[in-house]
Amino acid sequence: MNYIGSKFKLSSFLEENIKQTLKENNAKNLSEIVFCDLFTGTAAVSKIFKTQVKKIIANDKEYYSFVLAKNYIGNHKTIKRKDELIESLNNLDGLKSKICFNYSTLGKEKRQYFSEKNAMKIDAIRSKIEEWKNKEAINEEEYFFLLASLLESADKVANTASVYGAYLKHIKKSAQKELILKPADFEINDNKHEIFNEDSNILIKKIKGDILYLDPPYNAREYGANYHLLNTIALYDDFTAKGKTGLREYKKSNWCKKDKVYNELKSLIKNADFQFIFLSYNDEGLLSLNQIKEIFESAGKYSLKSKTYKRFKADNNRLNKRDETTEYLHILIK
Repeated sequence: MNYIGSKFKLSSFLEENIKQTLKENNAKNLSEIVFCDLFTGTAAVSKIFKTQVKKIIANDKEYYSFVLAKNYIGNHKTIKRKDELIESLNNLDGLKSKICFNYSTLGKEKRQYFSEKNAMKIDAIRSKIEEWKNKEAINEEEYFFLLASLLESADKVANTASVYGAYLKHIKKSAQKELILKPADFEINDNKHEIFNEDSNILIKKIKGDILYLDPPYNAREYGANYHLLNTIALYDDFTAKGKTGLREYKKSNWCKKDKVYNELKSLIKNADFQFIFLSYNDEGLLSLNQIKEIFESAGKYSLKSKTYKRFKADNNRLNKRDETTEYLHILIK
């Protein structure tokens, strides 16, 4: 998925520096470590360490992220019926329901997030998954595998500029293609992992481990707004789509507020029962380098790594023409 703040392209940078920090401080082997990814997003970082550590604790307050983590991290045993289930869903006839009426031109508001055919297919697949769950025709592992598969497959045919803050006036080429449900395959391993859908500053008081990786929102862009449609597909609840863009209600984050974010980070670090803490934060963030350094140095030994890379652009016509951004990895040893 094209995702704001995704660490997929930075995976080597992060893995190398986390492992080097452990080595330099004579930490125990990775196979004995509990690794917490507190703002998991698309689970890109958790995926790196899933088969290397004793246990992953993954969390995100956005439900679509929780679904992705439940599949990619929580699922760790083979799903024997996956091909059969995927094929059955792909062969469904279209259905006019929540996505169709709120996010295609078949709806009263004519919101063109999906082609009419793809919106109907999303409705059909999502309804069938829920029906199977309610009838206990699928288990929990299969449920989240199928939901994650639908989220990623739907995202590939969305008529947007990568985020769901608005739809495009004309159906772009990729959105004209028929939605084909493809399996969201995950890595198999022997260890169980824990997945949460909670506020990070509340959850941090209830968990403990060895490594805490933090990748919070950097700026005022709310993930609940930018990816509201993925939440709607994942939840498939009764909701009100408001305004031209069909935004659903969402809880705003203190991490996206200039006057709140400093204390949010300070509180989280104070309550973190982890020896090694790594914070990803780029040079376009609400917090300055000195503010983060101040918080980290008050809690233990602090160091900093950085890497410049090509920035994510949801809109190539935006006024900010910067092609590169610098990612900082703040390191704290408590």
